[in-house]
Amino acid sequence: MEYAEFEEKVKRTLYVDDLSPNVTEAVLRSALDQFGTVKSVQFIPNYLGPSNLPQRALVEMAEPKEAKAIISVLTQFPFMVAGMPRPVRARAAKMEMFDDRPKRPGREIQYCWLKPSDPDFQVAKRLKHLVQKHSAESALMLKQQLLKEEELAKQQAQSLKANYKKYEMVDSIVADGRVSKLAKYYNQMFDRRFVFPG
Repeated sequence: MEYAEFEEKVKRTLYVDDLSPNVTEAVLRSALDQFGTVKSVQFIPNYLGPSNLPQRALVEMAEPKEAKAIISVLTQFPFMVAGMPRPVRARAAKMEMFDDRPKRPGREIQYCWLKPSDPDFQVAKRLKHLVQKHSAESALMLKQQLLKEEELAKQQAQSLKANYKKYEMVDSIVADGRVSKLAKYYNQMFDRRFVFPG
């Protein structure tokens, strides 16, 4: 019964990755609430590198169709969470991603320690070396990605600052009446609502 409930939970859950380190549970909930009801968000800890690496999370929705809708949208279109420069990706969650998964009925795991004289010892040693190499390569790639993200974030901040200056300039010439005078001089209609809607 417990395992059947867990299987249903997996169907409702999606795996989201490439999240900015600044994304919090509240930010992720508000971004995905437009697709349905977010039941829970569980960030997956990063044990291999520094804390500023991209985050990953398991997001459980109320219904499996809501999770499928998010995966479909995020697969087709870039999806920015909280305006961060990294497009977020999503896919269906797998049972192995949950650290609290119950034991599958009838499944037994066997293990044993290998001695250096065992023929499989060298194979295990090579696998360990490959894992370490892969981890180092991944850390380097992620470091480069973070540097690019910081550069993009600076560019976004500069653009925002420039746009705000333009807004202030337009606001000031509207506020002091220069626009109305120019409109009257050129016999044009001027309505403030078209410049600043709402």
